[in-house]
Amino acid sequence: MAETRVMKEKEPELTEAQIAVHWREEQYYYPSSKFIGQANLTDPAVMERFGEKNFPECFREYGDLLSWDQYWHTTLDTSDAPFWQWFVGGKLNVSYNCVDRHLEKHKNKAAFIFVSEMEDEPPVSITYQELYYRVNETAAMLRDYCGLKTGDRVTIHMPVVPELPITMLACARLGLVHSVVFGGFSGEACGMRAADSGSKVLVTIDGYYRGGNMTDHKEKADLAVATAAKEGTKVEKVLVWRREAKKYHSAKPMVAGRDFFVDEILKKYAGQIVAPVSMPSEAPLFLMYTSGTTGRPKGCQHGTGGYLSYVAGTTKFIQDLQPEDVYWCMADIGWITGHSYIVYGPLTLAATSVLFEGVPNYPDAGRPWRVAKRLNVNIFHTSPTAIRMLRKAGPDEPAKYDYHFKHMTTVGEPIEPEVWKWYYEVVGKGEAVIVDTWWQTETGGFMCSTKPGIDPMKPGSAGPPLPGIYPAIYDEEGKEVKPGSGKAGNICIRNPWPGMFQTIYGDRDRFVRQYYQKYNRDKNSKKWQDWPYFAGDGAVQAPDGYIRILGRVDDVINVAGHRLGTKEIESVCLTVNEIAEAAVVPVADEVKGRVPEVYVALKPGVASDGIEKKVIDAIETQIGKIARPKKVHVVPDMPKTRSGKIMRRVLAAISNSLDTGDVTTLANPDIVEQIRVMVQGDKKVVLKEAPEDLKHFGDER
Repeated sequence: MAETRVMKEKEPELTEAQIAVHWREEQYYYPSSKFIGQANLTDPAVMERFGEKNFPECFREYGDLLSWDQYWHTTLDTSDAPFWQWFVGGKLNVSYNCVDRHLEKHKNKAAFIFVSEMEDEPPVSITYQELYYRVNETAAMLRDYCGLKTGDRVTIHMPVVPELPITMLACARLGLVHSVVFGGFSGEACGMRAADSGSKVLVTIDGYYRGGNMTDHKEKADLAVATAAKEGTKVEKVLVWRREAKKYHSAKPMVAGRDFFVDEILKKYAGQIVAPVSMPSEAPLFLMYTSGTTGRPKGCQHGTGGYLSYVAGTTKFIQDLQPEDVYWCMADIGWITGHSYIVYGPLTLAATSVLFEGVPNYPDAGRPWRVAKRLNVNIFHTSPTAIRMLRKAGPDEPAKYDYHFKHMTTVGEPIEPEVWKWYYEVVGKGEAVIVDTWWQTETGGFMCSTKPGIDPMKPGSAGPPLPGIYPAIYDEEGKEVKPGSGKAGNICIRNPWPGMFQTIYGDRDRFVRQYYQKYNRDKNSKKWQDWPYFAGDGAVQAPDGYIRILGRVDDVINVAGHRLGTKEIESVCLTVNEIAEAAVVPVADEVKGRVPEVYVALKPGVASDGIEKKVIDAIETQIGKIARPKKVHVVPDMPKTRSGKIMRRVLAAISNSLDTGDVTTLANPDIVEQIRVMVQGDKKVVLKEAPEDLKHFGDER
């Protein structure tokens, strides 16, 4: 009790929004003069140009990167707040901006270089000229064979193969709204999304390589169509691309009158050119559904002119993408990163992008670095999850290959400083700048990041806000948490920006309730200043203005009144040299309410002796005894999604004797039972009742 009293005297009282912060500030790393000398953005005055006194007209700089059929008359329309409309009155076509306008200068340049997972298959380059013809032929098929017209929705369920961006661009050419579903999702998940969007056409593929094996992907289509039917939507046509010419990699037969091979239909449309449909700037371009284990998926609707201008601007200035670069983003196109920074952003700049079909550690951990060397990749873009995976599988592999990156990106979640340093020193060979970007499906593009030709880097910190983005960190009462206070709160964006999603498809009320209601000052106001965007992430701002993201505010563990961020505890675990991956989950405790429980996976060939003590000592030293874990479990591997994300909800369920739910869609479902036996023993115990925070911890939102 004495220890508790002392701790309460020392610790400041925290509101619900505030998260205890124990991170130490890391040293700066500076971009090289060589990088600065070639960078797209080196003028510090950019922040003044994009300051509030010039808002929203400052975003004309981004809009002017595009080719408009008709110039806009209103840069930002706030009359239906918070449903912002950008570049109103303007008209353009996304497919034209990504393909047609580059033909005069770049028709023989590679738009995409496709790399099969099978290493004995040589890379295939698709030039802008070839992309132009393939997009047009596919658009003709969608219009004339499927009878689709401007405004119709099309669901696409495919892996990373060239036919996916070709289909997306064909939709954009006609003004169709595409909804790409991540290839690793189940048929049911695809069907739910098709039903929600009212798609009458599903575009899919027969199979693709994953982990060295040809998967049967077409089998998911039958389930998707059946699921959509139960939800009241009839999918009339299923268009099936073939991964390999004249082969069919599925055990499921084609359904007569419903299923059609794309390669056979396209013969009728060979060489056809479809005029790009000039679309209003505020017209919808695509739906991107966020996933969750509870409730219906929500379709984030992104617009045309605002979205395209924002990804063009951020790709140019933050990714530093230039005509001679070879750029490789390892994300899946089924996520927003793939839409913004594989397809639309790079193509607006006439870039060359690598499309990689497989998993990064197949057939071994050297594969990414062999690809980088062979294709002369100099900009590399991936997630902390993938970085940790590669660090675990082959910490010394990058040094074996003679490639040189000028620029590297990390995206999707906060990156631990220890992992950042490995990325910088080993993968980047101390040469590349790193941009640690914070953004979301909803934001469309980067929100916080260092400007690579201007700002120093700081491990673990996303950095300052981007030009034209005005964040604030609020406590639960809406009071601003000042930079340098050492306190964390909810990060919000005070202003609209062009990449922001327009609404939740078919649910305006949920859009307002989830993203704007919390800090709205006047529900009848038409002034953007009264509608801060609530991101749902916790953050802390250092005295230098750099922002560190602490993760979802829902993934905070409340230990005896102290709100501890799981990401911070995981970061401390990774300072233990033997540990490759760590996951922290909450466990019910009679005295403290919730306490952390830690799962760690070790680097290859490392003994587990003494690991628990090392982890506990590190946590108590760097955070304090309040964060001491109830237990440290050393596991052979973490349960992961097909995209490599650790499924913390599964681990939380095991620790709290709850039902783990459906794990069949995981990349490694067998590991779940192995971990359960390690934690619970042979006798399986499942509690019926559990608090909501434990049942839904780690849900994707």
